[in-house]
Amino acid sequence: MAILTVNNIKKMFGTDVIIENISFEIQKGDRVGLVGINGSGKTTLFKILNGEYTADDGSFTPARDTAIGYMEQHVCRDMDKPAFDEVMTVFRPLLQMEAELEHLNAEIAATPENIDALILKQTELNDRFIAEGGLTCRNRARSTLIGLGFAPEQIMAPIGVLSGGQKAKIQLAKMLLGESNLLLLDEPTNHLDIPSVEWLEDFLKNYHGSYIVISHDRYFLDAVTNRTFEIENTHLTEYKGNYTRFLHLKEEKRLAMQRVYDNTQREIKRIEGIIEQQKRFNQERNYVTIASKQKSIDRLEATLQKPEDEPDTIRFQFKASQRGGNDVLMAEDLALRFGENQLFQHVNLDIKRGEKVFLIGPNGCGKTSLLKILLGVYKQSFGDFRFGANIDIGYYDQAQGNLDERKTVIDEIWDLHPYMNQTQVRSALAVFLFKGEDVYKPIKGLSGGERARVLLLKLMLSKANLLILDEPTNHLDIGSCEALEDALMGYDGTLLVVSHDRYLINKLADKIYYLEPSGTTLYLGNYDAYLETRKKREAVAAAATQEAAPKPNAYKLKKERAAEIRKKKAALTRCEQAVEEAELEIESLNEKLLDPAIASDYAQTLEITNQIAACKERSDALMNDWTALNIWLEENSEHEG
Repeated sequence: MAILTVNNIKKMFGTDVIIENISFEIQKGDRVGLVGINGSGKTTLFKILNGEYTADDGSFTPARDTAIGYMEQHVCRDMDKPAFDEVMTVFRPLLQMEAELEHLNAEIAATPENIDALILKQTELNDRFIAEGGLTCRNRARSTLIGLGFAPEQIMAPIGVLSGGQKAKIQLAKMLLGESNLLLLDEPTNHLDIPSVEWLEDFLKNYHGSYIVISHDRYFLDAVTNRTFEIENTHLTEYKGNYTRFLHLKEEKRLAMQRVYDNTQREIKRIEGIIEQQKRFNQERNYVTIASKQKSIDRLEATLQKPEDEPDTIRFQFKASQRGGNDVLMAEDLALRFGENQLFQHVNLDIKRGEKVFLIGPNGCGKTSLLKILLGVYKQSFGDFRFGANIDIGYYDQAQGNLDERKTVIDEIWDLHPYMNQTQVRSALAVFLFKGEDVYKPIKGLSGGERARVLLLKLMLSKANLLILDEPTNHLDIGSCEALEDALMGYDGTLLVVSHDRYLINKLADKIYYLEPSGTTLYLGNYDAYLETRKKREAVAAAATQEAAPKPNAYKLKKERAAEIRKKKAALTRCEQAVEEAELEIESLNEKLLDPAIASDYAQTLEITNQIAACKERSDALMNDWTALNIWLEENSEHEG
């Protein structure tokens, strides 16, 4: 049974049709990747399903028990609010109940005339509060943040002082705690480092609900999806399988449609030739044939479906203007300190001509800072580095800061390359999809993706033989990422790239340096090879630790286990006695409430009611302990036997 049915949804902004004829079903357990170029309408569709936008046509129907959770790309508007408080907003109904309980307690303490009604209301609300998780919601919020990599001291830090990745994790935590069974995830891996993305992958692989995820992280899509929806030219097409499978199926479908179209066109031309021949004969029976053949053409043209043109995407090449020396970059024992903060030390790099080298590591480990040392922006605290002979550097800044906000797109390029004429500049810009009046757009008004395309054009025209790229696929849609990959694959210079895009790393890397505070570790090969080597090293380290551990004394262990079992049995007996005492106390207190003299005294009634509640709470805690002790004894006694 479908948990969400979407029928012919259409959305326009002004006269522009963003999406139309969008229909699909989501079944329980579906893991769907939603892909398409920037601006194709992916987020618009999410906002319709979330109720933020209203469709101009069509409808969608969630099943009765479907609860939709939506993770946006950019939220966290109150930068002064602590991270923990922001996450707790997902439990707003429970917090409101808690506040109401506190208010009721204060009212009851004043012993008003309607105290019985207030006590009844308090009891009912307290039971509901406990049943819906009021006692555990704060622990759940704290555990989720710690699971996402927050240090205990960061949990109460203001959102404004956190990194972009940590802000993204706050939204992820809210979504994970929301008890939804259909998740809409809009670029959930943006700003996350690789360990956090791997954590998210593990979570989604074990998630029991369904989800639709928008992402340009193709490695992530391959890991967590089993269906792919593509929005292209305003409509949606479904494919079975993950992103890589989708690419194969889409190409097969396009080729099949093109073959059918070409064959049909050839058949129409063949029949048109027959008609021309029949017209030359100019006999009455020839006109009968002509009419019959024309009907055949009409039938073929009625079924003729021209394959849609693929959306415009960038296609370009990087070429080095000169050949550099064989040794491109050597770094020895580099360290960087800011005041008392030692960011990293013992960094060693050895990069040869033509190598494609990637630098990875968790957020905040100093990858961008290391690049800035190499570029002369920062001065290292220790160590040294040098570039080889005839090395020209081209730099891509992930912060996109090396653009002049006062200029237009065409001036940003032309001022750097005044030897080019207008036709040459406009032709270069057209390759990066700046056509017509778009070349006069002001830099300050460009989107992240447009700014990235301007930076890539500047890199291409620089003809540098060493490209230092800091997160070059951020802000790019999948088509642009693939175009960048193709350009870097064919590049005849040397690459040093900081990236969390594992698909890019897997496709290009000759070797990987993993950066951490204690230094760099070298891994040969691409990302899959890095993972395999890392797992082997971890396994060897674990085995060595196990071997180094002292061998347990079997007799001593047996004695310790027997002593522990005796201790647990004694605790179980004490627990049973305490439960019995608590029940007797509750019984005694209930009998007191039946005394008319006490029942008419509000103060005594309130005191006894509070005592009963405390006894029940103590009894429940004891029963939990009793259950845990029983389970432990059953498991360990069986093992012992």
